[in-house]
Amino acid sequence: HDGKKRIHIFGPSGSCLQRFGERGDAGNDIKYPLDVTVTSDGHVVVTDGGDRSVKAFDFEGKGVLAVREGFCLPWGLDATPDCEVILTDSEAGTLYRLTADFKKGKLKKCQIIRSQLISPRGVAVSQTSGAIVVIEHLKAQGLNSGSTRVKIFSAEMDLLSQMDSFGLNLVFPSKIYTTAVAFDKDGRIIVTDICSQAVISLGKPEEFPTFNPLISHGLSYPVGLTYMANNSLVVLDSGDHSVKIYSS
Repeated sequence: HDGKKRIHIFGPSGSCLQRFGERGDAGNDIKYPLDVTVTSDGHVVVTDGGDRSVKAFDFEGKGVLAVREGFCLPWGLDATPDCEVILTDSEAGTLYRLTADFKKGKLKKCQIIRSQLISPRGVAVSQTSGAIVVIEHLKAQGLNSGSTRVKIFSAEMDLLSQMDSFGLNLVFPSKIYTTAVAFDKDGRIIVTDICSQAVISLGKPEEFPTFNPLISHGLSYPVGLTYMANNSLVVLDSGDHSVKIYSS
């Protein structure tokens, strides 16, 4: 968030366990955080739009790695079960796979796995199948605010399915403008929708798109989404600056 310390870690009950990531210009400071994920070996990885980098911290808040691989605007990221990080570069229209030894603070590999995307932002990796979902933000002609497109790739990066706001609107009752995406433990694609202020399940990649609203009231501007180990759903609500936890 935009406070003096940019990263807050909360326990399942909502108590704040740790704060770090100073606002500032030093190497491990965070200028403009855009997304955050946690690797299975317990490192917190952040995209920093301020200096176009990806930064990793241990749980004490010590900076262990800063990657500046010629990114244009690194935006969304998610960790795979193997501690790799899948990362979108919104300005370059690319999807990266980043492999590092976070304990030693060493970058092993940073490779482009998909290019020619349109403003890709939110991204999620299925912990079961390895499928990857990317949210693209499409520019609209004229005064319209534009639309979003959900793109689903297999673990081998084959395009499985895609649908934009217009296509989803033909299937569903309302226009969907999605900002965040996650997989639940059964491999279903879950998205936030700021038009209807809701969280919606679009089903598994093979049945996409289905329409199942999971949370349809109590949100004002949902922009972030993740599942906890106990299958509770955590939603970051930018409208009232809160983190909301829903039981499964």
